[in-house]
Amino acid sequence: MSTQIEKAQSFAQLHTAPEILRVVNVWDVVSTKAIAALPETKAIATAGHSIAATFGYEDGENIPLDVMLDMVRRIAEAVDLPVTADLDAGYGDAGETVRKAIGAGAVGANIEDRLKPLAESVAVVEAAIAAGEAEGVPFVLNARTDAFMRGGDRPASESIADAIERGRAFLEAGATSVFVPGLLDADTTRQLVEGIGDRRVSVIGIPGALTAAEYEALGVARISYGPTTQRVALTAFQDVAKDLYANGVIPSSIRALN
Repeated sequence: MSTQIEKAQSFAQLHTAPEILRVVNVWDVVSTKAIAALPETKAIATAGHSIAATFGYEDGENIPLDVMLDMVRRIAEAVDLPVTADLDAGYGDAGETVRKAIGAGAVGANIEDRLKPLAESVAVVEAAIAAGEAEGVPFVLNARTDAFMRGGDRPASESIADAIERGRAFLEAGATSVFVPGLLDADTTRQLVEGIGDRRVSVIGIPGALTAAEYEALGVARISYGPTTQRVALTAFQDVAKDLYANGVIPSSIRALN
């Protein structure tokens, strides 16, 4: 079994490989095992929104940190793969939260800036990286900027410039990559990669977005899918339930994944 340091090192290397790193977000042990069983899976990424929903909480640090991290621990113990955790905005103390996440088995994380002042956001990144160094783990931080998610109705050019400025600052502070969630077209993505760096930008795959291959060709390092994977599972669950209520039967095509 790989050590936590080895997992962190291999996870970091996946971000600079020519192939885009594809992580299909999970939310509990059974979803993790289903994804880990696929040979294409190189790392496990939790979805904070999905874990919160599993326990009946709204997204946005409403779930108690210890409850969320207990699920991260269970997930990390279930696989011999690098695990990166969605840590929202750091729960008020990014350094301490990262320290606890490492204790739970994580080797990386997403931490979002929520468009707080740049200096404050950079300090959060620095605290997260320092915590990894203190724990002896080369922590892989996918520093998220909400330049598009919280940019309101400002011109796209302003959001792009903001994301680039923040992204460069986050990388300088020690982040491995910069997560820019939003519906990014090819031109916007190209500008972000040119401004932040080749194989330094991380994106989210949502309905209407480019394909992973298209993002890869533009120099994107990583693509994840956030809460949409849980929504796919719940949609299938609800749809089969509707069919059963209509006197249907369980499809013979199902696989015993639990």
